[in-house]
Amino acid sequence: MALNQQSFTTIVQQQVAAIQSAVAAIPSAIAVFLTFVVGSLELARVEATAGVAMWLQSLIMTLLNVTRLSTSEGEDVDTFIADFGCPPREQAVGSIGQVLFSRFTPTNATTIPAGTPSISSTGVVTYSGGAMAQTADGTQPFQVIPDPTQTYFNVAANAYIIPAGVTSGQATVQATNTGVQTNVAAGSITTISTAIVGVDTVTNPNSFANGVNQETDEAVMTRFAAYIQGLRAAIYSAVVSAIEGLQQGIQFEIVENQTLGGATQMGFFYVVISPFTTQLHDTVYAAINAIRGLSITFAVYAATDLTANIAASVTAAAGFTQPNVEAAVTTAIENFIAAVPLGGTLSWSQLYAVIWGVSGVTLPVTGLTINGGTSDLVASAQQQIIAGTVSIT
Repeated sequence: MALNQQSFTTIVQQQVAAIQSAVAAIPSAIAVFLTFVVGSLELARVEATAGVAMWLQSLIMTLLNVTRLSTSEGEDVDTFIADFGCPPREQAVGSIGQVLFSRFTPTNATTIPAGTPSISSTGVVTYSGGAMAQTADGTQPFQVIPDPTQTYFNVAANAYIIPAGVTSGQATVQATNTGVQTNVAAGSITTISTAIVGVDTVTNPNSFANGVNQETDEAVMTRFAAYIQGLRAAIYSAVVSAIEGLQQGIQFEIVENQTLGGATQMGFFYVVISPFTTQLHDTVYAAINAIRGLSITFAVYAATDLTANIAASVTAAAGFTQPNVEAAVTTAIENFIAAVPLGGTLSWSQLYAVIWGVSGVTLPVTGLTINGGTSDLVASAQQQIIAGTVSIT
């Protein structure tokens, strides 16, 4: 229902009209003289009353706003959902991805220490120690973190150990800053900022795109609705709410009554998550376990990478240089692939739209392929499509 709010001027005019109407009804034998010119006592009284009315009106509007979640903002949203036990507003999250440490002389094994994780009372995972790398301009530092899914990670040593004779090894890193500022382009992490004996260079073969800013009011409201729906039973929406209430940036797929291998298993479900760390796995598992139905079993797995190698030939328009256009198209394609959700599809035809959307590209665009073909790349529920080699000429 729309409220009939009134401005200061309207309130003053209504009072003046009411007073003048009342004066007009007085018998003419009684002399009454009123004036509402600027500086008059009558106008001052009316304006003072109007000021109080405006204050009361603002109090009423403020009260109405904070008593409904849909009209609340900022801290009022936080306190509203807290009354229902909903997990609080999710904070900004730094990006996670893989870097490649390399060396010129692989005579001996090399150890790259990972950070030691600790979990705060609010469930935030932080790391201390470990090797560090950063972007060339020094604005975005990244910390090496444990990742048992990586080939060279040694759990006992909490480090990545590159064997003798091997020139390079992949490690997982997490930004120490938070938010979308930590989403960096491929090849931008190039500086080793802590001494690592036997390692000479570092780079990130793929762009990072899973850093997110603090949860917005609109996102909190959407999540709150899912939280309330999930309270009624241990159903699909309850699992969704449990995961979404942990942190932003978690992509996940829920598969019911099947094992990871595809065999039918009634009363069992599994969740695939991306990005993956041991700590995030444990946090997701605990959240689901708290709401699962009695005797229902489940598991949480890491998504596997499905690489998309892209090739295309583009032509620079007049006034643009070919190398700059090629670089811009490469970045646009990498960003587009990074936005494909877990279990999603990379459309071959949509890549044309991505390329044509880059300033400086003119017809023709030829030779566009995904992994050497012209078919869409379709991921399963267990796969995350990532950009591999993007060759634009």
